[in-house]
Amino acid sequence: MVTGALLLAGCGSDSGGRAELSVRAAYIPQPVSDTMAAGFLTIVNKGGTKDELTSVTTTAAGSVTLHETVGSSMEQVSSLDVPAHGQLVFKSGGNHLMFEKLKSKPVRGEKLTVELRFATSDPLEVEIPVESATYVPTTGH
Repeated sequence: MVTGALLLAGCGSDSGGRAELSVRAAYIPQPVSDTMAAGFLTIVNKGGTKDELTSVTTTAAGSVTLHETVGSSMEQVSSLDVPAHGQLVFKSGGNHLMFEKLKSKPVRGEKLTVELRFATSDPLEVEIPVESATYVPTTGH
């Protein structure tokens, strides 16, 4: 793992520097369950080096897991790539965050604060608004 990080850092200096990460279009549909909720967002990387989302934490839930959807199959994964000059999209029917063991059921109008952790970049703190269960973002995801 350390070797990969060193190689990544080496490649980064040749290809335009570090990852430059930001988050947009974050939301959580108001869950039906008292214990679980899904979360969606887009992580944008304007930098010349890829990174990996390795974990998400919040005080609002016992755990947050990363789920990747391929075809009709969903599986929990330990990390997801954020490509250089690209984006990692979490959307309904695709990759998503699963908030498990919620401490209280989120309701529309509230915001959950999460910390996104990456392989090489500094963590990002994001406030994710809770929207209606039928919310469809205008960003297309």
